[in-house]
Amino acid sequence: MVKVYLKYMYGFLILVFMITGTDILNKMLPQESVTALEFALRAAGNNRVELEKVLRRYHANAVDSLKYAAACFLIENMPFYTYPESEQLENYKSYYIWLKETRSRSFEQLADSVRQLFGPIDRMQQKRDILEVDSAYLCHNIDWAFKVWHEQPWGKNVSFETFCEYLLPYRIGDEPLTYWREMYYEKYNSMLDSLRSSDSLDCEDPFVVAEYLRDRLQDNSSFYTSVSPFPFGHIGPHYVQYQVGRCQDLTDFEIYLFRALGIPCATDFLPLRGHTNAGHFWVVTWDKNGEEYTSDFMGKLEKIHKSALYNDDFSPKIYRYTFSVNRELHKQMTAYGEEVYPFWNFPKFIDVTSTYGHSFSKELSIPLERQYHDKRKGRIAYLCASRRDNWVPVDWAEYDARHLIFRNVRNGAVMRVATIENVLLTFLTDPFYIDRQSGKVHYCTAGTGKQKVVLYAKCDFGGEDLFRERMLGGIFEGSNRPDFVDADTLYIITDVPARLNTVAGSYSDKAYRYLRYKGPADSHCNVAEIAFYEKGGTASVKGKPIGTPGCFYNDGTHEYMNTFDGKTWTSFDYSHPSGGWAGLDLGRKACIDHIVYTPRNRDNYIRPGDVYELFYCDHHWKSAGTVKAASDSLVFCGIPENALLFLRNHTRGVDERIFSYENGIQLWK
Repeated sequence: MVKVYLKYMYGFLILVFMITGTDILNKMLPQESVTALEFALRAAGNNRVELEKVLRRYHANAVDSLKYAAACFLIENMPFYTYPESEQLENYKSYYIWLKETRSRSFEQLADSVRQLFGPIDRMQQKRDILEVDSAYLCHNIDWAFKVWHEQPWGKNVSFETFCEYLLPYRIGDEPLTYWREMYYEKYNSMLDSLRSSDSLDCEDPFVVAEYLRDRLQDNSSFYTSVSPFPFGHIGPHYVQYQVGRCQDLTDFEIYLFRALGIPCATDFLPLRGHTNAGHFWVVTWDKNGEEYTSDFMGKLEKIHKSALYNDDFSPKIYRYTFSVNRELHKQMTAYGEEVYPFWNFPKFIDVTSTYGHSFSKELSIPLERQYHDKRKGRIAYLCASRRDNWVPVDWAEYDARHLIFRNVRNGAVMRVATIENVLLTFLTDPFYIDRQSGKVHYCTAGTGKQKVVLYAKCDFGGEDLFRERMLGGIFEGSNRPDFVDADTLYIITDVPARLNTVAGSYSDKAYRYLRYKGPADSHCNVAEIAFYEKGGTASVKGKPIGTPGCFYNDGTHEYMNTFDGKTWTSFDYSHPSGGWAGLDLGRKACIDHIVYTPRNRDNYIRPGDVYELFYCDHHWKSAGTVKAASDSLVFCGIPENALLFLRNHTRGVDERIFSYENGIQLWK
């Protein structure tokens, strides 16, 4: 309980800091009597002279009128950008170089090595663009942006408004200020030479250009990982070129690349992608007719309505980053005279949920009878999505109890409504979700009836379906020859494993010295753990591990020996799709009674020996008890029907997810 208390206290302090410490925008946005440009120049202090040099340069010549307007656009929004500066922070970014050079998937070990080598990151200094950007840097960015806009054939189909918002910006977020445009142009522009001279391809269509470029940038060594040695913001144009890291890093590379070559683009994002307890970022660009295309994880560009993101049902809202501050949104929210949740303090984004609206509600109305009856003071109601057992605001509406409506909300995700009272979320409703098929709202209100629940996991492992499915058709064999030419079949896997440990009886009553698991075709022999048991034996038989050497990434992390190390969280991932096997030389003959096997996994099953606590939501999270797992399942009795549930592992891990329990099955939300 001490750990839980400290966690919530830490979250409380962070929320206090964010709400009270980032209400800068209210003070930073200009009053109506002062133009946005003059306000920015005043905010520049001694740096005003540098910014005025830029304005004078482009104002002096009528042919530069658009450049002058572009300079004004950048300067007006410059006060709202900051970036951290620290020598240690730059040292930590070596992680991305090592990832690329070693091609290692041992992400955690590599991150630990970085932390050990450089030591903890010291206090970082926050720099403000408005005080740091000089005339040379700003002019270089503007001139290069205009250069590619005018010289590239597709530039004629890019409006000035689109140019300013999605091609001109000198930065993406909070990365260090660098001269990146010329670097990317010189490195990649020649790749488009054949396209520009092509008679068969439409080189005046920005989408055609983006697709052509993407096809020639495929790099099999590029890969994604959410692991990093430090919670970086944007790492900058140099490091994202390695094309390894988080979805944000992979997205940033495409943004720099496209904009440096005159292709307008933006970052679309989910503030919270519920089933993975995290947000997500990807690229969007346009064809010459304004049709939108997405690229996720540096994949192929697809029309939005054909992309996987269009059918994803785990995110209530989707937004698009802009360079400019959404002043209209800020004006709407501050009109209520109360502190707003930090996500909206610097609203440099627009709502594009309806664009991705395969299944969404134009109006989500919360009836009065579904609201808690105690009085609320806040004028802003927040629609919250789930991150583990916490709730994070992702949308807002005016709080009118009799007319509480949120607009353009995607169906499927679990949500609840709250206001902010004394810097804490105070809930107005039970959790609920909108059914994708019927469009009806279902409330997860704890019922009076009680039920027994049997649990096999703490997190949705739907993303691991591939690992489990790869065991279908797998064969356990016994032989008295090491080459298995006379092998007998002990068992064939015909069902997808549903739990950590699956028990299978042996078909044979013969005795064998050599035992093995042979993976089916195209499975890379994915298996985590195998144990063979003799008739009447209480412990698995022991022997020398044998098998096909070599793992997929050739880094020694997923060799066949893992299958017999007693660790269900390590696994075999053979270097070739087919032909892999893992087994034992017993050194003697044994008659096998049954086999216990574990699919490759990410350690989210119930692990024996770990301590778990089940919670159910009845206005707030309430504990249903703590238990130490004795097997790969847990049983809790007296749990309210229809309640939203959450299982915490107090021993290890952070991947935990809310779920309901229906017809004896955990349904992840």
